[in-house]
Amino acid sequence: MLPDQRDQSADNFLRLIQQSRRGKFKVYIGMSAGVGKTYRMLQEAHALLRSGIDVQIGFVETHNRAETHVLIDGLPIIPRRKLFYKGRELEEMDVQAVLNRHPEIVIVDELAHTNIPGSKNEKRWQDVFEILDAGVNVISAVNIQHIESLYDEVHAITGIDVTERVPDKVLQAADEVVNIDLTADELIARLREGKIYDPGKVQTALQNFFQSEKILQLRELALREVASAVERKIDTILPPGTQPKNERFLAAISSNHQTARRVIRKTARLAAYYNSRWFVLYVQTPSESADRIKLDVQRHLINNLKLATELGAEVVQVKSDHIFNSIMEEIKQRNVTTLCIGKPHFSLIQIILRTNAFNQLLNKLADSDTDLIILS
Repeated sequence: MLPDQRDQSADNFLRLIQQSRRGKFKVYIGMSAGVGKTYRMLQEAHALLRSGIDVQIGFVETHNRAETHVLIDGLPIIPRRKLFYKGRELEEMDVQAVLNRHPEIVIVDELAHTNIPGSKNEKRWQDVFEILDAGVNVISAVNIQHIESLYDEVHAITGIDVTERVPDKVLQAADEVVNIDLTADELIARLREGKIYDPGKVQTALQNFFQSEKILQLRELALREVASAVERKIDTILPPGTQPKNERFLAAISSNHQTARRVIRKTARLAAYYNSRWFVLYVQTPSESADRIKLDVQRHLINNLKLATELGAEVVQVKSDHIFNSIMEEIKQRNVTTLCIGKPHFSLIQIILRTNAFNQLLNKLADSDTDLIILS
């Protein structure tokens, strides 16, 4: 065996050891605040404690919901870390205290939370990953609207710009994803009864987020996400040789930042569903070279490529004045099974100039085994 092969073999074995030592990760997911994710986590914590399991609360936010707050009694709590920010005393989960205590299971609420500036990690999900890497099992919770690749769909449904989001890889890393489900009528009834928000906020909530049609659409997103998680779980336990062929997706993007962002997020959803590798390709033409591209266009492009990386894509950048030829070269080189592009928005003159090249791409794809998906 050659030295580099021995090193690779050792790295693979070390990775297996690290995976076996890593804590198990369970996530409760829901379509909205108030469905009962925290309540269910605390119920489970009590059941585990009665079974002799060392379970402790790392961070739980009850939002002053009486029925949830009652469940904290009797559960061991790891003190929060206190710090001052902009003249106010605030509290965060104390990750080091969790690691020092090293319980069998720790309860960590609000997975999408952004930590106070100056914290070791920017996001709470990063805290959770650090705890998992230390061998501690974690039970956590998140709402469907906080999943990064669903941003556009959630915005279209609710009109709300959700600023706190978690990369899809966080749910993909979960060993178990459990949906906490209520009907729209049940959720609205809980709201009217004051079990979600203070009475003064109820009417505003009913006129905005808590409308039946919006809740139903968010509920569908949550159910789809859990179904995808089950599919991924099945794929990991199927005997070797019984899995379907490995899909590989390529998202070809331009510097049109809005279209590119939608294509990236939707391709991320497809890749997550098939549990597959995926790539994002940007072909830089001479007109968008570093000395000619507009600064705002370049900034949006960099942000989109960063988003793609956060969502788990392998980013590929190519310089060429033949976009479609470059796409086909990458498809062949990376064994891509599905090409994803944005819907072309051609003006009349662009149609005249580009249709022939686009038809060439379609013809080349027709002669290959690669599928084409045009995303709106």
